Amino acid sequence: MPGVLRAPFRSRRRSATARLGAVAGALVALVVLAGCDASENADVERGRTLFQSNCGTCHTLAQAGTTASVGPNLDDAFATARADGMDNDTIEGVVQTQIDSPRAIDAGVEDYDRVYMPPDIVTGDDAEDVATYVASVAGVPGAKPPELPPGELFTEQCGICHALQAAGTTATTGPDLDEALKGEDEAFIQKQIVDPNSQIAKGYQPNIMPQTFEQSLSSKDLQGLVDYLLQNAAK
Repeated sequence: MPGVLRAPFRSRRRSATARLGAVAGALVALVVLAGCDASENADVERGRTLFQSNCGTCHTLAQAGTTASVGPNLDDAFATARADGMDNDTIEGVVQTQIDSPRAIDAGVEDYDRVYMPPDIVTGDDAEDVATYVASVAGVPGAKPPELPPGELFTEQCGICHALQAAGTTATTGPDLDEALKGEDEAFIQKQIVDPNSQIAKGYQPNIMPQTFEQSLSSKDLQGLVDYLLQNAAK
């Protein structure tokens, strides 16, 4: 959410090419999993929610409505493979394996440049649900999140990082919006959503919050989100 809403974060970003290369390597190595459906009874809707809260702060996935760029864009990572005939079961196996055994850090890479997914970010049934969900939507042409009312949109897009009493969210990755937006006007709130680096709250760093909400949100959703925050956080 707004740039005033930044969490402290140590800059350790690898290049986009290197990050995508990790997933591409996994695709090649795990093609043998084709046809193996590891989780026929997985809960895709639950997987979407788990993905948003555990993975969405690092990965872009259109259907989940996440736009982070710390890790690979999963739509880009799987689009070509899907177009070439890779089925959902194979993609599911790739994702499950990446969750179970994230790529090891290369020898000789400086500490500050190390950005790899931590192991066991989700486990057991949670991991199966996430893998099945990602396999069902990653790289699917035209995939987009469902339309949501502003309150639910806030919870989905912002509540994983920010506390807001009206939404019942208590996350601490970013500032408490009841405090950060108190007394601010519509123009300020919209500016912070679409250009989050325009003003950074004391104690927080830039470039943590996605800077693509102006592209990923429809004009209707963006205005709805602004109005919701104006009514509930800017009093």
